[in-house]
Amino acid sequence: MGYLEEQLGRFVPQETVPYLVGLLNRHRTELKIVKDRKTKQGDYRPPQNGISYHRISINRGLNPYAFVITLVHEFAHLETWIKYERRVKPHGPEWKQTFKELMAPVLALGVFPQPVIQALAQYLIHPKASSCSDPQLYRVLSQYNKEAAIHLESLPMGSHFRLYNGRVFEKQQKKRTR
Repeated sequence: MGYLEEQLGRFVPQETVPYLVGLLNRHRTELKIVKDRKTKQGDYRPPQNGISYHRISINRGLNPYAFVITLVHEFAHLETWIKYERRVKPHGPEWKQTFKELMAPVLALGVFPQPVIQALAQYLIHPKASSCSDPQLYRVLSQYNKEAAIHLESLPMGSHFRLYNGRVFEKQQKKRTR
């Protein structure tokens, strides 16, 4: 096993490593595993400003299933960019189709637990910009985090909670759905 396979294997199920390394090697791609960011789980940057390779960054704190889904999400951006460059929307129909195609081999490996498979199957019908945008998939994936996530719907009405930035809120009746 090479260095890349060994390092990637620390973050994803072992069965997915050959497929993911194959995607990395298909195009000249730098993969950075970075400290957790609050605003995004992963990022894709095309070759530009004298850089001749594609760049993908993924948050290191993701659980193995979220890591794989996020990495394939970013590979879908890479493949879409190669085919269309800036002529299509970042999460438009072309990206959605590419994401579904790239996820199919991962699903065939049978590495996801049944709850993840069910939520992911529903999500793949119409993928959104982020797995966090789909409440069901996000909830299911968060069950596999090292630290248990507390979801707003589990808090009693009137309770106070604090966000990572220190802001304090009180749970009240919902005024809108989004």
